[in-house]
Amino acid sequence: MRQTNRRLVITGAALAAVAIVFFLYMLSIAPTSNDPKALMQTVGQVSGVAVAIGIVMIVFGLKGKKPA
Repeated sequence: MRQTNRRLVITGAALAAVAIVFFLYMLSIAPTSNDPKALMQTVGQVSGVAVAIGIVMIVFGLKGKKPA
C-alpha cells in the first residue's frame, strides 16, 4: 500500500489557493491600470501556471510512494 505525502498535498493546495487569491486581487486592481487587458492576460497566465503546478503537486502527493 502506498503512503500519501501529506506535505506535498498541503503545499500544492496552498499554492493553488494563493494563485487564486492573487488573481482575484489583481482583478480588483485592473481597472486602474493603463492597459487592463494586457495586465489580466499576464496575471491569468501566471495564475494558471501556479494552479497547474499546485494540482500536479496534489496528484503526486496523493499517489504517494512505496514504503521502504
